Amino acid sequence: MEEDINKQRIREWYQEYSDAIYRFIFLMVGDHEQAKDLTHDTFLKAYYHLNHFKGKTSDKNWLYRIARNVTIDFMRKRKPIHYLADSFKAFPSNDNSPEKMMQLGEAEEQLYQALRKLKRTYREVIILRKIKELSIRETAEVLGWKESKVKTTLFRGLHALKAQLKKEGYDHETV
Repeated sequence: MEEDINKQRIREWYQEYSDAIYRFIFLMVGDHEQAKDLTHDTFLKAYYHLNHFKGKTSDKNWLYRIARNVTIDFMRKRKPIHYLADSFKAFPSNDNSPEKMMQLGEAEEQLYQALRKLKRTYREVIILRKIKELSIRETAEVLGWKESKVKTTLFRGLHALKAQLKKEGYDHETV
């Protein structure tokens, strides 16, 4: 009976949050197929660890935290050298498919390309705060940081993003 309740809960969460979780993961890895796989892995892991969910954070934040950990684990296992180098640069996306380019406007595409070149911590906090629009408290919960670290890292990350955009010749003040 409890297993049926858990399955239903995961189905409901999947309906409500899977698109947001997928987009978060995609922004981290830059690959559509891999993001789909990692999204699936996120909800599987949530199902198997549902008994650990105590409701201290929102279900959304709990899922984002799982998604973040699943994604980091993937990057460590698949690309250990890239993961180590991630502190200095992010991996550029190899997914420049025509359909992706058509979906994103030129400015948005430049923003995402520049975002992928930032170090992981900057990328994560910018995605969660500015793209996913989580509060400072929610972002701190997802990342396992103090709120002051979220604020500081966001400030530095946005500064680094502006510098990266300027370096790439995009000198617009929307960021």
